[in-house]
Amino acid sequence: MDTIGADTKISNTYLPEKPELSPTLISDTELLSEFSHHVQNIARINNGSFGCCPKSVISAQQKWQLEFLKQPDDFYFNRLKDEILKSRLVIRDLVNADHVDEISIVDNATTATAIVLQSVAWEFLQGKFNKGDAVVMLQYAYGAVKKSLEAYVTRAGGYVIEAWFLFPVNSDGEIVSEFRKALERGKANGRKVRLAMIDHVTSIPSVPIPVKELIKICREEGVDKVFVDGAQGIGCVDVDMKEIGADFYTGTLNKWVFCPPGAAFLYCRKSNEIDDLHHPVVSHEYGNGLAIESAWIGTRDYSAQLVVPQALEFVNRFEGGIEGIKKRNHKAVVEMGEMLAKAWGTHLGSPPEMCSSMIMVGLPAILGISSDSIALKLRTHLRNNFSVEVPIYYRVPGDGVVNPVTGYARISHHVYNKPDEYYKFRDAVNQLVNDKFTCALLAW
Repeated sequence: MDTIGADTKISNTYLPEKPELSPTLISDTELLSEFSHHVQNIARINNGSFGCCPKSVISAQQKWQLEFLKQPDDFYFNRLKDEILKSRLVIRDLVNADHVDEISIVDNATTATAIVLQSVAWEFLQGKFNKGDAVVMLQYAYGAVKKSLEAYVTRAGGYVIEAWFLFPVNSDGEIVSEFRKALERGKANGRKVRLAMIDHVTSIPSVPIPVKELIKICREEGVDKVFVDGAQGIGCVDVDMKEIGADFYTGTLNKWVFCPPGAAFLYCRKSNEIDDLHHPVVSHEYGNGLAIESAWIGTRDYSAQLVVPQALEFVNRFEGGIEGIKKRNHKAVVEMGEMLAKAWGTHLGSPPEMCSSMIMVGLPAILGISSDSIALKLRTHLRNNFSVEVPIYYRVPGDGVVNPVTGYARISHHVYNKPDEYYKFRDAVNQLVNDKFTCALLAW
């Protein structure tokens, strides 16, 4: 099936209007109302994990759910494919892709990762790649990505190499240098580097990665393909497919662009290899192109993927649209991060210019955060006893360091956050310190 022709025909008939900046900006009262379903009195400073969805978008989603349930057959045969296409067209413009066929809608970044790595695994299994050829990734890659590499690439005979850079990090140059070293290890003993997996913004610790520079290096070093995990990208940092130049890019729309969970995209730069990509859930559309396959993976709720236009309309109710939101979030999270570091006598995990809408803040060493499991218990303790929701990262201390900072909090800022939430977190940690609390009390 010629999916390019099919999509072109549909898009000419059902081309949606591009969301434009609203002439009337959202008021403070309207903003409070849009997020009034959030549990009150919780310091919700963890937007980076699950995102947020305003009432107006939730309402639009519920309307789509009802439209399907009223007459499923009519919705499936006459509406669903066209509505999915409208969302894909909005995403195409949002990320500056060349063609709508480069955009597939998927449930999340983990699904997108499975699509790409499944293809890589087949290359190994079919003998197109040699056993032991390498895939290079950052050591701070998302846990599900690491598991996916294990499940698809390692099992098929590939060799996974991690690029290690120290945290806290002080410059992009540190990341670039370690990435080059990882590529060198990947090409040792006559191996070829078949894929580079690069985060746009690492999850935890949170650090924006100089993806354009790393991709340029990959091209110079003969890396076959580059896949950027931008789960924390769109709405948080600049995302432009033509400028970034990756072969594959995935982004979620629920974290920073106000969609409900279950809306993400996979960009695949147009090439002959795109025909070898398939959704891991095989249904009736198999063989009709990835975008069409992904638009129908069986009976399920597609409503989160249909409200992308409404989510972008909400974005454009803010001054400057998505660019304005990013700038204000960055400014606010840096201010709050510096306030916390000053209050606790610690430091940020990276310079302000190396932060996005999230920032890492060192916790007082006296808390005695000694492992990943203890960090998770401290997070639970803060939630249950202080109504603070924030991820805690454990950093292995360096040799010979006296009173090292071993715990870092990742704070996020989005449009609904208020300074009082960060003050609440500050005061909670100060109370723990004043009470001579240590995480050893959480170990049992």
